[in-house]
Amino acid sequence: MMIGLAIGAVAILYLIILYNSLVKARQVKEEAWSGIDVQLKRRADLIPNLIETVKGYAAHERGTLEEVVELRNRAQAVPSGDVAGRAAAEGMLGQALGKLFALSEAYPDLKANQNFSELQQSLGEIEDEVQMARRYYNGAARDLNVKVESFPSNFIAGPFGFSKADYFEIDNEADRAVPAVKF
Repeated sequence: MMIGLAIGAVAILYLIILYNSLVKARQVKEEAWSGIDVQLKRRADLIPNLIETVKGYAAHERGTLEEVVELRNRAQAVPSGDVAGRAAAEGMLGQALGKLFALSEAYPDLKANQNFSELQQSLGEIEDEVQMARRYYNGAARDLNVKVESFPSNFIAGPFGFSKADYFEIDNEADRAVPAVKF
């Protein structure tokens, strides 16, 4: 009788430990997502200043400017929990920003503008931060996914509502391409 109670107590304790490890993995993933979200908001906050600076030098490039504004608004409208939707929207915004920065090649005065240079540098730094946050988030998502799918924690994950996390991936050939270096 005592042996049965001891085995039952150990089994219950083990299930509690499994449940708590799933909760911890989910919380780490949420914290990591918050890091990405903060950096993306910082980038979005710089875009209006960038648009105003470019508008002064390249007003007739209205289509590109409107595209950046539209894609920024679309990216911000994606619900916070929609990782795949946010990744797609941010990928399109990144492409549009690339076009905007390419305009500076055609406008030497814009390229020489200190405010434009500072904004470009700030956006570059934020992109680096986004990449670091993305790696951290994807690692946290991977850890949660392993726990959700692997034995024996998968027996706890399903009934308690734990599910796989989406990875934050920007599937965009322009982002994967090696940039051309000009000397």
